[in-house]
Amino acid sequence: MTTRRELLTGLLSTAAATAAGGLALAATGSPAQAAGPLTGYVMGYFTESPNRLANNYGLHLAVSTDGLNWTPLNQNNPVVTPTAGTGGLRDPFILRKRDDTFVVLATDLAGTDFTQPNQYIHVWDSVDLRSFTGYRRVRMHAMNTHTWAPEAFWDNARGQYGIIYSAHNGTRDVFMVNYTSDFVNVGAAQVFFDPGFNVLDATMHLGSGTNYLYYKNLADGRLYGARSNSLNPNSFSTYTSGMVNGGIEAPIVVKANDRNEWWLWGDSYSPVNGEFYVWRSGDVNANAWTALDKAAYTQPLNAKHATIAAITATEHANLLTRWGAPTWNRIKSYNLPDRLIRHANRVGRIDPYPFDPYADAQWRLRPGLADAAGVSFESVNYPGNYLRHSGYVVGLAANDGTALFAGDATFHRTAGLANSAWTSWRSHNFPDRYLRHSNYLLRIDALGTGSPAADRADATFQLGY
Repeated sequence: MTTRRELLTGLLSTAAATAAGGLALAATGSPAQAAGPLTGYVMGYFTESPNRLANNYGLHLAVSTDGLNWTPLNQNNPVVTPTAGTGGLRDPFILRKRDDTFVVLATDLAGTDFTQPNQYIHVWDSVDLRSFTGYRRVRMHAMNTHTWAPEAFWDNARGQYGIIYSAHNGTRDVFMVNYTSDFVNVGAAQVFFDPGFNVLDATMHLGSGTNYLYYKNLADGRLYGARSNSLNPNSFSTYTSGMVNGGIEAPIVVKANDRNEWWLWGDSYSPVNGEFYVWRSGDVNANAWTALDKAAYTQPLNAKHATIAAITATEHANLLTRWGAPTWNRIKSYNLPDRLIRHANRVGRIDPYPFDPYADAQWRLRPGLADAAGVSFESVNYPGNYLRHSGYVVGLAANDGTALFAGDATFHRTAGLANSAWTSWRSHNFPDRYLRHSNYLLRIDALGTGSPAADRADATFQLGY
């Protein structure tokens, strides 16, 4: 699939050239105080998967208590979808406004035809992200170009919000800004950031006296950070070295609610589409980002070009009540945390995320077929089929109703053999044996606390979404 960067690289010679990417600006500012303590996080995104089975261009939501591991809402289905323009969105952005309500902005584009010029963005109002009102399209400029990944921040000096987005200004791709008080009427477009080369995918983080604008440099494909002691257009200067992990775009910067820790998220489109990478820093003002191991975070299923905003504990609970947590789980390997338990041609195995069919890695945890105190893993895309062992090898099989099948398909959850914060699964009818991977294939082997560390790690997993 042609990427947005490839299109831009080939077409930047004309003002009408439109191609890659968008601008993922995770703007944060001083939160309104009426909301109460901000202890959780909400993520907005759209979905795509490598073979396009999951492509959906509505607004999806997920929630988190730690900012790293996420619970998709509404069964990972959209909570609202545009009804005008192209009928779809990319690159959503959630902003908590000064009055403690939310506004949602998004690119007006359904699908992957990045050559389409479009001067409009999608906008919704929301009191609490449980309902969405006032849907409208707002025209940002009159140029024959794109309006990608609109995001917003409060500019206290101006007493207005700035809406920032990516557009080709007739010379190259830059970040434009329009100022507004109501997200209905906007001022004239002006250049916000033009470093002299083509840029996409910026994320703004408002600090105490220093503001940070992260972006993608199209020349080398890396993510960089710029900073300024104001929010004035063209006041930002780059201060970091570049970060990259494959074909990366759409950075967002998020501060932990309760401590001086920042995360930089990037969305990978190559070698596979739809994989997030995360870097950590203890000082956003320093050039000091360190890649996080994938054991530390889990992205929502098939999430693309995300936005993250801080929410209260009440808002977190209300979102779960309104939209519901998934009725399925995904299971991640401890020592190979980029891999998930899945079935493929009825073979149980662990494979690197993302992949299609993505539902091969979704499981409904049923009361154990042989013992309700245990668990049986029912396939989401093959209902009535369960993980079971036969000859110690684990695969997917249809429940034949026999006691033997029930015993083979029942496991008991225990503290992880390699890490007690994770999980291991003990066989019901072979209680000295545990579910583990070996050469990426699932089986049950005799294991215990005295087993080699590598074997115990093979039998340790994380249950999540």
